Amino acid sequence: MAEGFANCYGQDVLRAESRGLAPVPNVPRNGILAMHEKNIDISKHVSRRYDPVDAGMADVIVNMSDYPLPGKQPNNLIVWKIVDPYGQPIEAFRATRDTLEQKVMSLILQLRKG
Repeated sequence: MAEGFANCYGQDVLRAESRGLAPVPNVPRNGILAMHEKNIDISKHVSRRYDPVDAGMADVIVNMSDYPLPGKQPNNLIVWKIVDPYGQPIEAFRATRDTLEQKVMSLILQLRKG
């Protein structure tokens, strides 16, 4: 969901890629439905496994889990404590979606300010 918001709203300052410590092969249906309510299609999104080597090429890394990233912690790390709605009803996805939208928009505004 964060990748969907970032790439929809922040195209002028970023290109987001979703990476995870334990990525799922497909976006959960409730995630797709929750984002569809915001007119953002994430049905074809794919999350890949986080790789510390690839992370070194990113300008900003956002960790949304309660777990430390493997390898050396990047200098450009931002930590957001986000409730993972995986396996929950649509209401949980909506709550997480709304939290992510606010956080992503705040990050986009910071990036635009330089």
